[in-house]
Amino acid sequence: MLAFTFPGQGSQRPGMGRPWVDHDSWELVDEAGAVVGRDVGALLLDADADELRDTRNSQLTTFVSSLMVLDAVERLGVEASFCAGHSLGEYTALAATGALGFEEGVALVAERAAAMHDAGNSREGTMAAVLGLDDDQVGVACNLADAEVWVANFNAPGQVVIAGSPTGVEAAGKHAKDLGAKRVMPLQVSGAFHTAFMTPARDRLRDAISAAGIRDAEIPVVSNVDAKPHHEGHEWTALLSAQLASPVRWKHGLQTLSSLGVTQFAELGPGSALTGMAKRSVTDASTVSVSTPDDLDKLVEWLQGDATPTAHIEGEHLFAVERLVVSPAAGIFTPIGLGSGAAIEVGSLIGHVGEHEVRSPFEGTLQSFIAVDTERVTSRQPIAWLRTS
Repeated sequence: MLAFTFPGQGSQRPGMGRPWVDHDSWELVDEAGAVVGRDVGALLLDADADELRDTRNSQLTTFVSSLMVLDAVERLGVEASFCAGHSLGEYTALAATGALGFEEGVALVAERAAAMHDAGNSREGTMAAVLGLDDDQVGVACNLADAEVWVANFNAPGQVVIAGSPTGVEAAGKHAKDLGAKRVMPLQVSGAFHTAFMTPARDRLRDAISAAGIRDAEIPVVSNVDAKPHHEGHEWTALLSAQLASPVRWKHGLQTLSSLGVTQFAELGPGSALTGMAKRSVTDASTVSVSTPDDLDKLVEWLQGDATPTAHIEGEHLFAVERLVVSPAAGIFTPIGLGSGAAIEVGSLIGHVGEHEVRSPFEGTLQSFIAVDTERVTSRQPIAWLRTS
């Protein structure tokens, strides 16, 4: 089985949008900019490393870039059985499954970034990666520091991130080296993310998460908080809120996916950090990273070598009396309110994808919508299921 994984803050890099400018999936950038009232395209094309390091820019650009890559991958007809995302990437994973609408996701990520930026400014904090030391021993190092420092990310075996006050992180780093750590690397961040220092951001974001209307989804997302798969929308208000001030159990989530039968891990978005973590955390993992249009051919070759990709059915027969209505374009799907059992004639309007009308080429009875309201769909993606006379 295949899992899509999505990177978090820190994967961004200057010019990461440039290879995508002439690709059809670039339209997401303009749509995201309209939601937040910012020139997201300029950030993806022209922002330097310092500007992108600002939490408010790094989270927004990483989220949009990752969904742009996903859109391009879905145009190939490739689907995953599970999704997961590292920290910010968890929001991308929810948008990828349709649990979180595209516009709602962009707005929520912008609010999350602003909340974390303000929390970081109100209380100085930092982070460091501890390499070559067991998880338990990293925890011991934090305890020995006798200061405000905690484990923030369990990324992979021998790769743990600590966070807290600058003095606490420095002290814990020294103890980690005494306990056998090969290296302690300070990270260029603006706060102690995934620790108690983010409590103000968690409290500020709780209502925004609830208002985003996260829905049930068929494809489960493995949570950072408990490393378990979830597909019911109501569970995510608590999970996303807790995530801000809790350690990211990424290694454990990868191992959960492996236990569920996932052997293929495709990282979609800027960078390839998650690909390395998957290789270190799952012994039989087959991995690929997709960050540019050139990588799409690599993805297809990888899938053909390991397994046959799942293709969308494009308006063809399901059975003798069943049909699928597919999207005429890529964009945000909005139904017109038809219910199950509605009579559909040839040419009947069933919804819109952006400014495009979705009309049925078949006559029959509406069984159900496959796409959900505000879900971002690709061209030729199934929208509704009909039963013909």
